[in-house]
Amino acid sequence: MKQYVCVTAQFDCEGRIMPIKVHWEDGRTFEIDRITDIRRAASLKAGGAGIRYTCLLLGKQRYLFLEEDRWFVEI
Repeated sequence: MKQYVCVTAQFDCEGRIMPIKVHWEDGRTFEIDRITDIRRAASLKAGGAGIRYTCLLLGKQRYLFLEEDRWFVEI
C-alpha cells in the first residue's frame, strides 16, 4: 500500500536530492535516521516506480520513493 507523504529534503552540490524528514498526513514528523541505499526501483508492494531511498525511520527499514514529483512510503 502507498502512503503519500510530504518530505523535507535538501539538494547537494551535485544536484542529488536527499530526504531529511517525513511528514505524515496526521501531523507527525519523523527525521530520517540514515539512508542506506538510493536506486531506481519499482515498488513491489504498492506498485509504481521511481527513485527508491532505503531509510531507517525510528530504527526500522522503510522504502521511501520519489515517483515523478510525489513522495510515498510503502506500508
